[in-house]
Amino acid sequence: MYEMKYSKRLADSILKEMLEAKGAVLIEGAKWCGKTTTAEQISNSRLYMQDPAKKEQNLQLANLNPSLLLEGKTPRLIDEWQLAPKLWDAVRFEVDRRNEFNQFILTGSAVPASFEEISHSGAGRISRLMMRPMTLLETGDSTGKVSLKKLFQNETDIAASTETDLRKIAYLICRGGWPKVLGASERIALRQSIDYYDAVINSDISRVDDKSRNPERAKRLMHSYSRNIGSQIKYEDLRKDILGNDIESFSIETLYDYIDALKKIFVIEDSPAWNPNLRSKTAIRTTDTRYFVDPSIATACLGIGPEDLINDLNTMGFLFENLCIRDLRVYAQTVDGLVYHYRDKNNLECDAVVHLRNGSYGLIEVKLGGDKLIEEGAKTLNTLEKNIDTTKMKHPSFKMILTAVGDYAYKRVDGILIVPITSLGN
Repeated sequence: MYEMKYSKRLADSILKEMLEAKGAVLIEGAKWCGKTTTAEQISNSRLYMQDPAKKEQNLQLANLNPSLLLEGKTPRLIDEWQLAPKLWDAVRFEVDRRNEFNQFILTGSAVPASFEEISHSGAGRISRLMMRPMTLLETGDSTGKVSLKKLFQNETDIAASTETDLRKIAYLICRGGWPKVLGASERIALRQSIDYYDAVINSDISRVDDKSRNPERAKRLMHSYSRNIGSQIKYEDLRKDILGNDIESFSIETLYDYIDALKKIFVIEDSPAWNPNLRSKTAIRTTDTRYFVDPSIATACLGIGPEDLINDLNTMGFLFENLCIRDLRVYAQTVDGLVYHYRDKNNLECDAVVHLRNGSYGLIEVKLGGDKLIEEGAKTLNTLEKNIDTTKMKHPSFKMILTAVGDYAYKRVDGILIVPITSLGN
């Protein structure tokens, strides 16, 4: 039987580091993003709760004597732990009893556990690691010659060549970062996001809390979300957009319910607003920016492929932005950072701000490419930098324009970095 070679993930080192500081780690994230496979690489014993041959036995033991299921070499992987929520308290108790780090890794499907049977949050004992679909670096589609970590270490004199074209980027947007795309033909790779989307609207959105939800309404919502990727559309306006394509009612309460379900299963991952200290009293918009955890979800919702994106560069620009945000989020994790979005009342907007725990930050604009768009991005970055009150916070560590196409990554004379996404890494 052929065994697929494991493709290293950036989460590998994060997981190891977290286990060195805590007794247990819960890996969360979208289905099919590789949580269990990553956990298997570091675990020394494994319990698969959903193993058909042992499922009933495992469930009975979880109720009668859960500590038996925790016996084994550490770190011990407990996959699909949410099938028996009592395991959470058992793990927390065992971590306390052993008083050692590096004991357990918990993974589960897109259906979260019911916390009605859980008496303790796990704070101080169980850390949480968010995993996302693979970045271009992890799928081998980026050279990684421009390191986000080094940029924050003031190594901004970049110079690297790269090879890509607009059609390849369009394909990467539609293909997504699902591990199953590795080594697959283009036709099979593009099928993965479609199957994911179908599973979400027909099953996962209802299984999340055993509450029946209408697949057609889920489809309408995700379609509208896809058309508003990269915007700060308010939920009421999103509801009106859905109603414009739906003869039935769709209350704001129903909208919140569906969106909450999609967030619980990590389909939607909006970008929060960044709130820096400014020289003026300019009001900052606080509405989150709408994104999916992977841009391929949006293309599946819209029923479009690479050629459709090439023929509609405006739509491609927004979906390319979602791809860049996905990768930036993963790279930022490796340097203990988060990704935000900035927009003020004057509509000065910055697509991404990577902000580290130590207060360092980088300003990033996302553009498909071309001199005109790059100059627009440079103007935005320079204007925003001038507005920041650097007597109260640091100067930006770097200003970057992430592009879809371009032969080189380089530093302009004004200090702005031009970086094709296929040259960016952690």
